[in-house]
Amino acid sequence: MKVVSIIGARPQFVKSAVVSRALAQREAVEEFIVHTGQHFDEKMSRVFFNELEIPEPDANLGISGGAHGAMTAAMLVGIEKILLREQPDWALVYGDTNSTLAGALAAAKLNCPCAHVEAGLRSDNRAMPEELNRILADHASDLLFAPTDEAVRRLSAEGIIGSKVVQTGDVMLDAARKFGQLADQKSTVLEAHGLDSGSFALCTLHRAENVDDRACLESILRGLGEVAASLPLVFPLHPRTRLRLDEFGLLESLDQGICIVEPLGYLDILKLESEASLILTDSGGMQKEAFFQRTPCVTIRSETEWTELLPGGHNRLARPGVDSIPEKAGEAMAADPDWNAAFYGDGQASEIIARALGEAN
Repeated sequence: MKVVSIIGARPQFVKSAVVSRALAQREAVEEFIVHTGQHFDEKMSRVFFNELEIPEPDANLGISGGAHGAMTAAMLVGIEKILLREQPDWALVYGDTNSTLAGALAAAKLNCPCAHVEAGLRSDNRAMPEELNRILADHASDLLFAPTDEAVRRLSAEGIIGSKVVQTGDVMLDAARKFGQLADQKSTVLEAHGLDSGSFALCTLHRAENVDDRACLESILRGLGEVAASLPLVFPLHPRTRLRLDEFGLLESLDQGICIVEPLGYLDILKLESEASLILTDSGGMQKEAFFQRTPCVTIRSETEWTELLPGGHNRLARPGVDSIPEKAGEAMAADPDWNAAFYGDGQASEIIARALGEAN
């Protein structure tokens, strides 16, 4: 069986690390890895391949930047050429990025079977490019790997049922368990930034709706500043966010309690997540990782794909321009959720995926 795996953004590197290992352990499986180039620099790409021992990509399309249409179109052309040449049994796509959509569309147009990891997630906000990407990828795919009960339900509501849908659990849980001990052994991020366990908050911010509008970004930064007045805040700065902070002249005005650091590798992020007393983020993946690490989380968005984390208080939304970030932070840290809730499987999602691909071939 030959699998062409299509990845391009840092969350996909983490997910593919565990799935590629599971595929490699099966007999007569050949994997061809395509890196679209969506995240391309050392801090956003190379460090993940090095830390997680992901095999070198067999092809790198080098496509990054530009408008969504131009990026997706260029990826579609490049991926199509590879699928025509390699003639795989499966194209495998992950998540909800432009790389995901381009891979699913290229495969569908060539009648190449496509499997989608993290299928069935919905935020019900079609203004988000990610929402359109995930919906279209699901409907173009032949095998849908749904991580949760809710994801299966959402697929069923859209008419995607039966053997096409396999509930797997979440591959990010596999990764957190596999690499957590390695992070404890190797990461020196606490020492590098003078941090003590439980004495800081971790923040990430990168979504266009949060950082591209100056008024929205300023409002979020004021809220983060209020949190940082009582709890120092470590802020690994995504390239997009740094660009906007520079453009709007806001970088120098950040509150003293906010510690700006460069983008970090996965092991350092895992270490910070496990040692922080609070996580504030607009990242889909970090919401789950906060749960895996039993760390209270505030999501700075108006909605989330991971709705199962809201009712029990594991996560809560701070809607930009509507909710007070420091109030939500206080609520999160005062809550006592059930951290043993089994939302995301048992850490064997990657094995289930590898087996399902082989059985469906």
